[in-house]
This record gives sequence, structure tokens and C-alpha cells, in this order.
Amino acid sequence: MKTIYIYVLDTLADWEVGYILAELNSRRFFKKNAPLVTIKTVSRSKNAITTMGGIKIIPDCLVEEIEMGENTVILLPGADTWDEPQNVEIIKKSNDLLLGGGTVGAICGATVALANFGILNKYSHTSNGVGFLEMFCPTYQGGELYLDNPSVSDNQLITAGSTGALMWTRQIIESLNVFENNTLEAWYNYFSTGNSNYFFELMETL
Repeated sequence: MKTIYIYVLDTLADWEVGYILAELNSRRFFKKNAPLVTIKTVSRSKNAITTMGGIKIIPDCLVEEIEMGENTVILLPGADTWDEPQNVEIIKKSNDLLLGGGTVGAICGATVALANFGILNKYSHTSNGVGFLEMFCPTYQGGELYLDNPSVSDNQLITAGSTGALMWTRQIIESLNVFENNTLEAWYNYFSTGNSNYFFELMETL
């Protein structure tokens, strides 16, 4: 079984995790015999957080309760509060997970937190631009590994900029191996273009 931990913090950017949460929870496009997937919200305390959209979320578990392993995934959404010191623990945990063969996904502001910890100096990655990372992380030295793509996957680290949520979701789903390849391709084509032909193509893959 794969366990997906969504780190929740105040001002979390709701829309950045919308696609991935909907598809993993509903399993509507999962292939037959897809691995079991459990989703848990995780935070530094059990106190409710308030997203950027005003939704309150009570975390399921604490950072120290994350079960580490190759079947563990930590997803780090964007937020305006990543610079608060209490968020360092989840970044440390994410670094340990990568070293242990697990998967980490980070989008928008969360990529700055990874940069501040030095993680982006070792993996190909993306964000909201090299200048964005340099502005908010004076110690960032990963410019040569920066790729100007919506989302980038490298050795189980999947990063994206604020407009890359759809591609980020695609790469996360691909890493989880829960869709057939043709299903994932049609899913992405439909949601990225709105072309109804891809919708029918998607249905035919199921």
C-alpha cells in the first residue's frame, strides 16, 4: 500500500492539490489491480489550518508520525507561510524520504523551502523561475539544474511552479503507477486542452 501525506499549513493553495486529491481519492480512472492508496493530511500540530480559499482542515497526523519507506509520498503544496520556522521539520523529513527511496512532490512556494534546505542543489527541478528562487533563497545554487518546464521529475523528486499543477499531478500519478499509460495520456490531454475527443478517448481506456 502506498501512503500519500499531504502537508497542510495556513494559506495552503487549495487549487494546487485539487487534481491529485480528486483522482487519488475517487480512484475513478485507476487501472485494475492498482496499488492501494491511502491519503493523510499531516502537519506540525493537530490544530486546524485555514487554506487560502478559507477551508479549514484538521490534520490526520503529525510530521513525526509519518511512516517512512519506498511506498511513502510526501506532497508539499504552495502557501504564503513556508518561511515560518516550524515548517523546517517536514522539509527535513522530505529530505530523509528522498534519501530512503520515497517520493516527494513540491509546488510553488514549497520549492523555496526545499531550496533553503539545499535539496534543489542536487536534483533537476523547476519553480516559478530561477529569479524567484534566488530572490527568496540567497543560498540557492541549483541554477544549472533548473528546467523551465511546468513540472519536473528527477529521482523521485517532483517539483512544479504555481501554474504547473496539472503536469505535476500527471507526474505524481505516473510515479504511483495507478493509471494505465493510455489512460493517463488521455486524462492529461483532456484536462489540458478541453478537447472533448480526448474525453471519449479517456473513457475508452477504462
